[in-house]
Amino acid sequence: MIPANQAELDDFLRGFEDGTYPVKQWTHAAHLAMAGGYLTRMSADEALPFLRERIAAYNVAQGGVNTDSSGYHESLTVFWIKLVAAHLAGLDAAMLRVDKVRSVVETFAPRRDIFREYWSFDVVKSVEARRSWIPPDLRPLE
Repeated sequence: MIPANQAELDDFLRGFEDGTYPVKQWTHAAHLAMAGGYLTRMSADEALPFLRERIAAYNVAQGGVNTDSSGYHESLTVFWIKLVAAHLAGLDAAMLRVDKVRSVVETFAPRRDIFREYWSFDVVKSVEARRSWIPPDLRPLE
């Protein structure tokens, strides 16, 4: 999901918030566009509690569940919020919001597994990491 314009980004974020964005289109790129969309409007500290709630709610709205093996994942959510926020901080403040979101998607969509460079264990499968933030043990997040 690379938004073509601001209206498309706004429609996408509304669909995420109300749980109607099609789950078949809920790709890694869509996750990135969602994170970028919110992180252009709020700080990482503001975004995290909001996104914790909204991601879990979206999963349920689409028929999913948030358990120890599926759905919301705290460590990956925190990781991506921090990574996306750092990327956005390096962009020209004068860029249009939609262009910032495009930059996030274009930069990180091809690097879906970048989190593997940060943890020495399979963070995706870790129940503890799914439930709570486990800082990376291989490489710090700047």
